[in-house]
Amino acid sequence: MGIPAWSTGHDHRVTTCTAKAGCPYFAPMFIDTHAHLYGRQFDGDREEMLARALAAGVERLYLPNIDRDSIDGMNALAAAHPGRCFPMMGLHPCSVGEHNDEVMAVMERELRTGRYFAVGEIGIDLYWDKTWLGQQQEVFRQHIRWAKELRLPIVIHCRNSFEETIAIVEEEKDEHLRGVFHCFGGTVEEGRRILALDGFVLGIGGVITYPKSGLAQVMSELGPERCVLETDAPYLAPVPHRGKRNESAYIPLVAAELAKATGRSVEEIARITTANATNLFGR
Repeated sequence: MGIPAWSTGHDHRVTTCTAKAGCPYFAPMFIDTHAHLYGRQFDGDREEMLARALAAGVERLYLPNIDRDSIDGMNALAAAHPGRCFPMMGLHPCSVGEHNDEVMAVMERELRTGRYFAVGEIGIDLYWDKTWLGQQQEVFRQHIRWAKELRLPIVIHCRNSFEETIAIVEEEKDEHLRGVFHCFGGTVEEGRRILALDGFVLGIGGVITYPKSGLAQVMSELGPERCVLETDAPYLAPVPHRGKRNESAYIPLVAAELAKATGRSVEEIARITTANATNLFGR
């Protein structure tokens, strides 16, 4: 799929020109690969927020699910903006508890409708405690197996759990498994371990703009070739909006910092990450 070189910024139509970076008529197109835009934090200005994203060149938005209660709102947003908002389906690890059979049956039923573009957001989160580690591992593995069967990418939430998470991915890896490690903030060694898995990319968000995170230095070594951009809106807003509500219009700030860290232009980052996202999600 070719990357449009210029968008009107006023509607959903995209005019393609033969211009390349450096041409005064070239404007990059971005994709936000991870944004919870259906959340209550956007109830007061959702349409205005979406318009700001489009004006900033962010033309496609991927919506990760959280639990059974988030499904209706997410699907309503996707239905209201076809071709712009693309839903995923999965059970967030922080929503995993002692008994998960009932909610997992809902996840499977939804996934088998064919309306979703990824299995996510799924994974392992040990930030708070390890009480449900065994259950999280079981649920994560089941999601991966559905993804392989349905030929969908996985969107991985990995917090304080790199070894536990990547061990399962490595065990389950085959020619059908591909995905993104959402909100990557690891070391060079961890990044290289992820990138050793064919079909996997790094999700880079607002954390790269935080000076003390060290992520800019990590990415200077890993490079942008296997990255996608994300906001995780409404969370993790980039500088200078840190501590406030995040939104998809801030993707260019993330792109600029990744460009600076890797010695590329913003236009190059837009082309690389848009192509990667297109390849990952199939559109």
